[in-house]
Amino acid sequence: MRYLCSYAFALVFTLFVVGCAERKQPVTTPWGTVVGQQDNSKQKFSMDDILNNGELIVLTLNGPATYYDYHGHGMGLHYLLCEKFAQQLGVALRVEECKDTAEMVKKLRQGDADLIAFPLPKHYKGVIYCGASTDSLQSQWAVSSDNQELADTLNHWFKPQMIAATQREEDFLLSTRSIRRHIYAPMLSVAGGVISHYDRYFQTYAPVARWDWRLMAAQCYQESTFDPHAESWAGARGLMQIMPSTAGHIGLQPDELYDPEKNIAAAAAYIAEIEQKFSDVRSPGELYLYVLASYNGGYHHVRDAMALARKYGYNPYSWAEVEPFILKLSQAPYYTDPVVRYGYMRGSETVDYVRRIRQRWAQYCGNTHSSPIMSAPSGVGSFGPMTPQRARHRNRYKL
Repeated sequence: MRYLCSYAFALVFTLFVVGCAERKQPVTTPWGTVVGQQDNSKQKFSMDDILNNGELIVLTLNGPATYYDYHGHGMGLHYLLCEKFAQQLGVALRVEECKDTAEMVKKLRQGDADLIAFPLPKHYKGVIYCGASTDSLQSQWAVSSDNQELADTLNHWFKPQMIAATQREEDFLLSTRSIRRHIYAPMLSVAGGVISHYDRYFQTYAPVARWDWRLMAAQCYQESTFDPHAESWAGARGLMQIMPSTAGHIGLQPDELYDPEKNIAAAAAYIAEIEQKFSDVRSPGELYLYVLASYNGGYHHVRDAMALARKYGYNPYSWAEVEPFILKLSQAPYYTDPVVRYGYMRGSETVDYVRRIRQRWAQYCGNTHSSPIMSAPSGVGSFGPMTPQRARHRNRYKL
């Protein structure tokens, strides 16, 4: 009987261990050994996995040469190179920003990504250096040590001449040459006080934004030089260079982007929406500057500059004191500051954008005679009451 009980116990225990092992669950035996344990700490993805999943996951750091957001698109030399490689593979590209190189290497070793698309210094173990290099192989992209196939593919794909070609491409994309537009005169008739063919639309819809119509006209010239068919490489369309994603958000259909009236009306609604986000900026004479900067450079970047101004003892609600920090967001000590949440910004472009519009607005105010809804740059005026017309246009664009 004792023999049968022992045999039955051993049989049941063996079946239990085997069953657990098949389910890949760790089981500790009475002798202290572990049966069926599986190490899930690292996932291994081969080239076939990348191709089958249809996605290349890359790690990088935020910066002007690596990766940053520009009008809703990724930019930076290493990002653009990585984008070309993903296109070569026929897969989508997903970027994950890290805080430093140590975090990138850790995530790569854990199998959280396929590639470090950053000039990684060559002193890390457990990775294969491969692909793009910009400094005579002192640093290079890297993949996991167990993904030799991906490393070989990258080495076969990358050619040193790609660096200069991609830099030229980026320079073009960041210039006004990348915008397809016909350049019209900034003033249709100085003698007659007519700015453009679209003055009646600015006059109609500027109240939605609580703006002087001439300010909106000045912004329009900066955006498209009054060309209703203007297009940018990033996808912005029409007089006010509205992105399709923004158009959808404010109720403008894709086929309406080139319609002058609807484009201007939608831009006014979008400006009003940005204004609402700056409810803490009390001065009307300051508010439009923050809105213009956000229209061009992004609301979150402007908030980052305000946070920096506050940190260094300046007034975050004075554009004159925030503007220098917009510029500083292109410098590593500032765009990596803990109070900055959205990283690198091409601040010089945004500062120039605001300055040019202010100057042109002042010129328009001197050459036209209709009463502004908001004061000219030299003073601060009243926005005026909410009119039925303004309320109707707000409702049209679902604010």
